[in-house]
Amino acid sequence: MAAIIGTVALVLSGCAAPAEDGSLRIYAAASLRNAFDDLVEGFAAAHPDILVAPVVYDGSSTLATQILESAPADVFASADETTMASVVDAGLGSDPVRFATNTLVLVVPEGNPAGLAGLADVAEPEVSFVRCADEVPCGSAALRLLDAAGVDAEPVSLEQNVTAVVTKVAAGEADAGLVYGTDAMAEPRVATIAVPGSDDVVNHYPIVAVDPDDPAAALFVAYVLSVAGRAVLASYGFGTP
Repeated sequence: MAAIIGTVALVLSGCAAPAEDGSLRIYAAASLRNAFDDLVEGFAAAHPDILVAPVVYDGSSTLATQILESAPADVFASADETTMASVVDAGLGSDPVRFATNTLVLVVPEGNPAGLAGLADVAEPEVSFVRCADEVPCGSAALRLLDAAGVDAEPVSLEQNVTAVVTKVAAGEADAGLVYGTDAMAEPRVATIAVPGSDDVVNHYPIVAVDPDDPAAALFVAYVLSVAGRAVLASYGFGTP
């Protein structure tokens, strides 16, 4: 009973008990890196009593697999709802909440050396095109966008997260790639080509406290959903859910 009272008191006071290793552990989709780095900084300033471990960033499907295999995640932020469902359906977390949206753009290396004009050009045999793997949210979205546009493009590589796609294009290792608009904004070495119909292929980002009874995790989720949190996300190009 004393332990229960203590936990309730912490929640009511705005404080939170640390995880067993003394820190809050956040797993987030690779496309959230810049925004979540800022969010963690703001959260830490608002809650100096909570130690936040370095955020683990990767493709959502990779993170979900790790969490399902008992990785020590307290908060999970996914780039799509299908991947989130695989975690929640396993009994890890409940009632995930949408907190952001994102859409795809076509990126080319600075200067557009291949002279691409639009999405249809990536189907040309001489064009090296990269995208995320099918099981990754950005890959699933790319497949839907290509299919809607009637473009049959064979990628030269399939990457496990959107950061890897942007990196290859920025380094000139590929002529083009499909990435989230937020990732294109963050990489000055790429140019963006708008894709008609991309607004119809929207990724909704959900977030959840893996343990619903973890007060520190609940506080971080609340911070992401707050006015301050939404302002940070908007500054990095994320849409509202």
